[in-house]
Amino acid sequence: MLIDIKDMLGNRGIQELIAYAVFPDPEVIQKTFEKYESNQGKIMGYSLDDEIIGILGYESLPDEVVKIAHISVHPEFRGLGYGRGMILELIDLIRPRKIVAETDEEAVDFYRNIGFVIVSLGEKYPNVERFECSFETEFN
Repeated sequence: MLIDIKDMLGNRGIQELIAYAVFPDPEVIQKTFEKYESNQGKIMGYSLDDEIIGILGYESLPDEVVKIAHISVHPEFRGLGYGRGMILELIDLIRPRKIVAETDEEAVDFYRNIGFVIVSLGEKYPNVERFECSFETEFN
């Protein structure tokens, strides 16, 4: 079940999950925390048996579009469908017209397997190809 975890950002386990979702640089991680603390985005946690095992950070854009900014699942629970479940639960919860995300080659199949359309953005950083992932919902 997805729950709002903004008030739990100081929790070490939550911080670890956020760190999995961002470039492993303390400055980037700190900016991510500040983003959610200042309401520049929303962050939800996936609760399983009263333990947060995944996080999903997003922002609402114009025209009923939601942009996934961060998603991660604790390594012990990866590959079990929790990431997919978080996205599907978010769709059901906020009913956007479209969901978008930007990712790297490592995570592109995750989005593709859910049904996202994948478009290469080329090398946005030296030797790092990025991809735009988009999913039109049934709430058009």
